[in-house]
Amino acid sequence: MLIREIPFLRLVLPLCAGIVCGLFYTPSDNLFISAAIFVFLLFCASLFFNKSLTNNLYGISLTITFFFTGAFLYRMEKDNISILEAGEAIYSGILYDFPEEKENTFSIVLKLCNRLNPEGTIPVKGSILLYHKKGNDVSLYRPGDRMVIRCSPLEIMNRGNPYEFDYKFYMENHGIKYYAFTDSSDVIRHTSSEHRKFIYKARIIREKIIAMYNARGITGERLALVSAITLGQKSMLEQDQKQAFQKAGVMHIMAVSGLHAIILSLFIFKILFFFKGKLRILRVLITILFLWMFAFVTGLTPSVMRATLMFTFLQTGYLMKRPVNSVNSVLASAFVIIIIRPSTIFDAGFLLSYSAVIYIILFYRELYLKIRFSSRISDYIWQSVAVTIIAQLGTLPLTVILFNRFPTWFILSNVIIVPVSSMVIITGCLVPLTFPLKFLSVFFARILGSLTGVTQYLTEKASSLPLSSIENIGMVTAQCIPLMIVTFLFTSMILKKRSVSPIIAAFALLLFILAGTARHIRTKTTAELIVYNTTGYTTVGIRSGHTLKIFSDSLSSKEVNRHKAVLDLREKTFPLNGDPRLIMAGNKRILITGTLNSQVLSKLRPDYIILSGPVSSFAKDTGGTENAAELILSSGVSPGFRLPAGIFSQDNVFIVRKNGAFHAGL
Repeated sequence: MLIREIPFLRLVLPLCAGIVCGLFYTPSDNLFISAAIFVFLLFCASLFFNKSLTNNLYGISLTITFFFTGAFLYRMEKDNISILEAGEAIYSGILYDFPEEKENTFSIVLKLCNRLNPEGTIPVKGSILLYHKKGNDVSLYRPGDRMVIRCSPLEIMNRGNPYEFDYKFYMENHGIKYYAFTDSSDVIRHTSSEHRKFIYKARIIREKIIAMYNARGITGERLALVSAITLGQKSMLEQDQKQAFQKAGVMHIMAVSGLHAIILSLFIFKILFFFKGKLRILRVLITILFLWMFAFVTGLTPSVMRATLMFTFLQTGYLMKRPVNSVNSVLASAFVIIIIRPSTIFDAGFLLSYSAVIYIILFYRELYLKIRFSSRISDYIWQSVAVTIIAQLGTLPLTVILFNRFPTWFILSNVIIVPVSSMVIITGCLVPLTFPLKFLSVFFARILGSLTGVTQYLTEKASSLPLSSIENIGMVTAQCIPLMIVTFLFTSMILKKRSVSPIIAAFALLLFILAGTARHIRTKTTAELIVYNTTGYTTVGIRSGHTLKIFSDSLSSKEVNRHKAVLDLREKTFPLNGDPRLIMAGNKRILITGTLNSQVLSKLRPDYIILSGPVSSFAKDTGGTENAAELILSSGVSPGFRLPAGIFSQDNVFIVRKNGAFHAGL
């Protein structure tokens, strides 16, 4: 029976279901108490069935327990973020990581401790994201330092564009609900702590390792790439580098994950070949210890914690001389991580990592055995191809919904680039280990620099190949979940030859088709006006069915791409030059203009007026006109622009910069 083979499946599924439920509904204390009493009574009743082969009451009570445990833990995590009062205040906190350099500022995450008032201190929870003006003081800030700072917290908000990445939700899942702008004059006190927590020491050591790479001659783009591949520190990467790795389908080598754990564990196993027989236990223990040291120096990031926990659980079964179900060990590591931070199940890295690993465990061997090669080189290449195909199958629905692209050359790029990056990971560990021996560390650093250059070159070539990736594809969650089920069932039927219930497979496929059809019909039969919340320019979209007309004073607008991908829209672009432009859409008259006066209003009689550009002219004679139209100030309007009084009712004015993207049905 599946539950007996994989007992953690019984725990993880209801736990995750409870967390997802907590996302939409927050159970009250009374409901938790009632559930606890009900579960206790159910558990007591199950004791009478202990002699039965299957104790259904016990199974039900266990499922309900972990469902409400998930909901309760998620509520507790959300309660750990305090609501901060508006306006300027003084806060004390602890620096969570090194400042990350942006174009004009440094971003600093401050873990809040107290709000300081004249009457006393008020404990606060959560973190705040500070955009700190560039200055010499930033170089002194290190993780674990204590800081007292004056700031005016602002709640993090989404831009409101259609199907955009939910930045607000993402930040709240990482304990950050507010941001603020500060400079050196706002720092009231900064003290370096001698006794830092373990996690802060890990981040400091990670930065020291990057400094070691730099000291041994690795600089610029290569230093950024080495830091990303070996330590998971992607903040130094240029956007072009990230795009190249994404298009090539090898972005996973930059997330310190299971790949790194496998490479390093195999490397340690090889160099400890002399531990044989009974001493093999030492070989396993040393490998586990080294992996945890690696996890420590990479800053104990969630991705490396996942990989290290997975490996530890798998090897613990071996040490205990008990048969280990690999899927159960993987789910056990997931269970620990979810208990510690429930919202991790919404992280893209968590979903992609566990999907790939579970697919590899379940299906890799079956695919590999389909074709046999006598040549060792051919066999090695086939192993790499098989792993890549299975991992891509497991992450396909998630890749499409999260990134709206699919790398078509993923097999070629993974077979060529992953082996080279594996050598980057190994030599990347050898440089700091041999740093005291300069001649040796310089030798390894030169090899590391060359390997990094080769990795970057191959990635750029792979990403520049014709049709290197299928862009602008997408789906909604209602399509993604059935597609995941369909992919799993059909992969199982083809590779494992297991009898999968045709009813379940057909039902999942039907749900996927119905969700896609419903999306298609809804899109085809509706029309809408969108004023996108962009950065400093005006972009207006008028969608009629699957056609999206874009009016913009910018050559490109990334805010449009995800909307276009998810709904499978055909884009037509029309440039804006500041002159008044009247558009008829449905029975509505839409005016896009950078100037406004009573003559224009009385002549054109628009239903919607969209101000674009910095508003070069807003004639005084506009006053006194009865304006029933809705006025939308686009993102292209200067932030300092003030609407003259008495022209439009405040109820009819919508400011995109302040309120987010504007949506209206047509």
